Amino acid sequence: MLNKTIKFFLENKLVTYLVLIIFIAWGIINSPFGWETGILPSDPIPVDAIPDIGENQQIVYTEWPGRSPQDIEDQISYPLTTSLLGIPGVKTIRSNSIFGVSSIYIIFDEDVEFYWSRTRILEKLNSLPAGTLPEDVNPALGPDATALGQIYWYTLEGRDKN
Repeated sequence: MLNKTIKFFLENKLVTYLVLIIFIAWGIINSPFGWETGILPSDPIPVDAIPDIGENQQIVYTEWPGRSPQDIEDQISYPLTTSLLGIPGVKTIRSNSIFGVSSIYIIFDEDVEFYWSRTRILEKLNSLPAGTLPEDVNPALGPDATALGQIYWYTLEGRDKN
């Protein structure tokens, strides 16, 4: 198979030159260096020092000191999760309730703008009906960052049933 291909290109020099010119033009069009040829359209591949491999996610933190994880789940995480589900473009919502703290991870579709999603969450948090959350509980939007640091999560569980 390879011998036939090599023989074909050796015997058909015009086809060989055309294929070579097409490969070179394709390389110039897609090069990340921003070469301006004037003839070929330029659509460079974006190059980043640290590429964005994370999902478009926002985090809502809520503290309620001294409360059990079950209380946090029932009175903070669940009501916030159900109210945040109505935001357009939400792909999934994950919540984590630990002693005194609720963390809700809202993951948006890829085509949703990062700051647009932050704005919609802030609007939703500011328009929560009275009595949705306990008094003195104020949910806060997490930092303006990507999920780059979250590569792998694990849990340790004991073997015994107790």
